[in-house]
Amino acid sequence: MERPLEASARLAVRADAPPPEATWRVALRYAADGGVPRRSAKIALVVGTVLNLINQGDVLLAGGSLDWLKCLLTYVVPYMVSTYGAVAFRMNMAGKGDGA
Repeated sequence: MERPLEASARLAVRADAPPPEATWRVALRYAADGGVPRRSAKIALVVGTVLNLINQGDVLLAGGSLDWLKCLLTYVVPYMVSTYGAVAFRMNMAGKGDGA
């Protein structure tokens, strides 16, 4: 019973893996440069607008009051998802480049 646990523990931690804080620093650097913020903002603008029209279009057409928190989150979520995808891709490519 202990043998599979040992194998999974061995797979979970690589001896040559950088410390978590170094990984976070790299991820934040990737998220802030290389055109990622601009590209993510463009995607969030398009996707957020479409989602807001779907979710709150009836309120807009009726002249009612918008739920501004919902409106804000509808733009923030696509921005974060797009940024995450770009950072994950860049980190994966960087990992493949060093022989991993």
